[in-house]
Amino acid sequence: MQDPLKVMHSLPEAFLDRMRRLLGGEYPAFISSLSQATVTGLRVNTLKLSAEKFHTQSPYKLSAVPWCYCGFTVEPHIEVTDAITPGKHPYHAAGLYYLQEPSAMAAAQILAPHPGERVLDLCAAPGGKATHLAALMENKGLLVANEIHPKRVWGLAENLERCGVTNAVVMNETPKRLADFFPEFFDRVLLDAPCSGEGMFRKSEIARKEWKPQLVLSCAVRQLRILRQAALLVKPGGHLAYTTCTFSAEENEAVVAEFLDRHPEFELLGVPLQSGFRPARPEWIGLSPSHKLIHAVRIWPHLANGEGHFLALFIKHDSCIQHRADRQGASSTPFTPRLRAGSSKIISPVIDQFVNDNLNLHLEDTRLAIDGSYVYYLPEKTIDLNGLRVIHPGWWLGIVKKGRFTPSHTLAMGIKADQAKHTLPLRCDDPRVRQYFTGLSIQDASVDGWVLLTLDGYPIGWGKRVAGQVKNYYPRGLRLPA
Repeated sequence: MQDPLKVMHSLPEAFLDRMRRLLGGEYPAFISSLSQATVTGLRVNTLKLSAEKFHTQSPYKLSAVPWCYCGFTVEPHIEVTDAITPGKHPYHAAGLYYLQEPSAMAAAQILAPHPGERVLDLCAAPGGKATHLAALMENKGLLVANEIHPKRVWGLAENLERCGVTNAVVMNETPKRLADFFPEFFDRVLLDAPCSGEGMFRKSEIARKEWKPQLVLSCAVRQLRILRQAALLVKPGGHLAYTTCTFSAEENEAVVAEFLDRHPEFELLGVPLQSGFRPARPEWIGLSPSHKLIHAVRIWPHLANGEGHFLALFIKHDSCIQHRADRQGASSTPFTPRLRAGSSKIISPVIDQFVNDNLNLHLEDTRLAIDGSYVYYLPEKTIDLNGLRVIHPGWWLGIVKKGRFTPSHTLAMGIKADQAKHTLPLRCDDPRVRQYFTGLSIQDASVDGWVLLTLDGYPIGWGKRVAGQVKNYYPRGLRLPA
């Protein structure tokens, strides 16, 4: 946790001068909020359980986040040891919740995707908003989670895995290439734009150190460029959400105003005002206080129990693409892996055997695909991914080598306990839970074969029982120190 005094003394002077001038009488309350301790936000993963059910079994005292029905803050006065802080609790490893800053929970709620739609999270790492979108979609339809940074995209994939997301394609592409491949293809697009990070000042020393007025201006130029690429990806009648975690009008109101001037096919929709929300400030960029920009909202740390955020929601009325071939559109051209499992006399029987022996689950052959030795289950609305940098083209089921199938951790985390024929139920206070998370084998006398370990009824990974010992298949990169 940041030292409040250290935060105050390290705030950039140019930032303070600007906020003092813009906020006027609100400034004392605003600056006082930056000296307060940050809150821990926890969003229940409704792909696993309901918010109500988690609340009844939560090891922490929780307070509701007004703008997110499954969001909570963890009461700060609760004393816990390092071993059971929210990020280290076994429930976190089981994917029952995602630790997310409360203000950041508003974006997916405002975009409000429906099950079965095609949805794109354009700048998705580390995955807070993408996992939220998947939960709102109930794992139905297509979620493309894209991250341009080649290292951060793997953290995104890991969080999608932990939360049991099964309808996602994980990509490592530029916005421009996506716009070239998928013009006017998505029902909803979320752009959580890279920004100067002013809203994270009380949480991030790096954000305070790196801030400078020139950074704000360069971010605004980049944001508008990405936003215009995002516009190409939205189909007519679709929605586009633009969000930042900064206070600067240059990156918020000014970007939205210029975007609307250049894209008359888009209309700015009103975002319902929740507790702690306030309308955007068009007067800060020289426009009338009643300008349509007031339909966008700001979340302020002195008014809400969260950090600074800006959110704008658009609807696209008409096409913005003229005289251009539609590469995807209504096309049904599927992703073409090197070998399709459903048409292979070798691969399909191997997977069918594993499913028959171990799962109460039906997998459609037409959605099974293999890339190298990796077996995937493609989303309902398959897309052509050839020529793009793809991390995972769908739900990763496992690996086939030498005629044998080894299930992935992603498969374990994406099913329910009752979808496994053989389980090893563990309670949260069972010492074998820590044994498993550290990679140790567990003694358990029963039938040999694959077994799904569960924690209070929720999957945590695979083991393979051999002669009374369950061999550990928890991923090495996730294991706790012994």
